Amino acid sequence: MVTKVGKGVEALRVVVTGAAGQIGYSLLYSVAKGDVFGANQPIELLLLDIQPMLSVLEGVVMELQDCALPLLREVVATADPMVGFKDVDVAILVGAMPRKEGMERKDLLAANVRIFMTQGQAIDKVAKENGQGQISVVVVGNPANTNALVTRKYDPSIPPQNFTCLTRLDQNRAQAQISSRLGVSHDKVRNCIIWGNHSSTQFPDVRHAIVNIDGKDIPVPEAVKDDSWLKNEFIKTVQQRGGAVIKARKLSSAMSAAKAICDHMRDWWFGTKGNDWVSMGVPSDGNPYGIPDGLVYSFPVRVKPDHSYEIVSGLPIDDFSREKMDATAKELQEERDMAFAACEA
Repeated sequence: MVTKVGKGVEALRVVVTGAAGQIGYSLLYSVAKGDVFGANQPIELLLLDIQPMLSVLEGVVMELQDCALPLLREVVATADPMVGFKDVDVAILVGAMPRKEGMERKDLLAANVRIFMTQGQAIDKVAKENGQGQISVVVVGNPANTNALVTRKYDPSIPPQNFTCLTRLDQNRAQAQISSRLGVSHDKVRNCIIWGNHSSTQFPDVRHAIVNIDGKDIPVPEAVKDDSWLKNEFIKTVQQRGGAVIKARKLSSAMSAAKAICDHMRDWWFGTKGNDWVSMGVPSDGNPYGIPDGLVYSFPVRVKPDHSYEIVSGLPIDDFSREKMDATAKELQEERDMAFAACEA
């Protein structure tokens, strides 16, 4: 199903998978309105979901039409990956198999391997200018880091650095906890780091973070003045925030996840500010922190306006941080091995 809206200059083609779900529903308006790729950038949206969800997607398309968004040039709703990824510039991979009651982690990984293997193969075949590396891919569906690694494995024509996973939601959660603790607005807190996996082993690190109070930049540990809270309650709260939302809402995070996707893609598209950094799950190969190669691991990164990024180097790592960083790396290695075993099964 294709719906065209207006004509004009060349549009950016953006595919969102799992587009009929809660996160997709919360995300699409911001993307189509210009909040992510700029107020003057026309958009073509490709909405990819499974066949049983196509009727729901029809309703989503109708709502996008009814928003009367000037930048939205075309909407394609499909269950065919070869259509959904055709000539796309940006892929936001939200759809994934959720963990069900009684399901072991290896079963979840095996189910998602099939999904992201198929999507990686489709991107490899039909995405725009594969050999030039023009497509940018962010994986949101969990386990996000390992799903990104699988997608990359089955799309060898695109440079590895074009594959990322979302840990910005965790960073936003960390900064929100600090801003609440100090009684300042969220934008006053910068440079929180999420190391590792988007899971309960992630390490939210504020040793290098800054908070602006009354116009003065102060290291977060100095402002908080409570090392025990930072090493215990703060870390646990961020690690377990997704579960807390599910317990309270009876549904997983959607609005905050969509906001984090927008933050991730906007910074990747336009670049980070000054010496600030953001957290992104990126390939670990050759990283400066001793994390094993062959993973998608969350690091602090700086992004240039040309969409290229680099891992921030030279940050001192104490023994407490080293232990946390290695623990989440170990989990990612285990996930990778299970996922790749499932690939070969």
